[in-house]
Amino acid sequence: MAEAIDLARHAGSLGEVPVGAVVVKDGEVIARGHNRPRAAHDPTAHAEIVALREAASALGDERLSGCDLYVTLEPCTMCAGAISFARIRRLYYGAADPKGGAVESGVRFFDAPTCHHAPEVYGGIRETDAAELLRAFFSERR
Repeated sequence: MAEAIDLARHAGSLGEVPVGAVVVKDGEVIARGHNRPRAAHDPTAHAEIVALREAASALGDERLSGCDLYVTLEPCTMCAGAISFARIRRLYYGAADPKGGAVESGVRFFDAPTCHHAPEVYGGIRETDAAELLRAFFSERR
């Protein structure tokens, strides 16, 4: 999670919402991502999607079975769907997102009967650090 927080910090320094993500397989980081929808002019360029794409490319497979995803913010519905399709084994996230989250907030995507694969979920990992990055980022813009 420390690396994901560093990536989130970097995203914030670029003017992106500070969210970072890493994909781990067999104890090794195989992919990294941070929010970049503004820079990429791509509404799907969330940290999770960027990291999942990089991991799939690195492994040569769209299924990331046996991989774990660490992300600083509770994933939204789009990212939860991608996590499910990628067959991520475990999801670790930092701060909850009561407005936009879709894992333990909002639609609770992985609990839906139409969800084909649900990872093990562990929330609140370095929650204070992740939440503070977001608070600071948005307070500077208000």
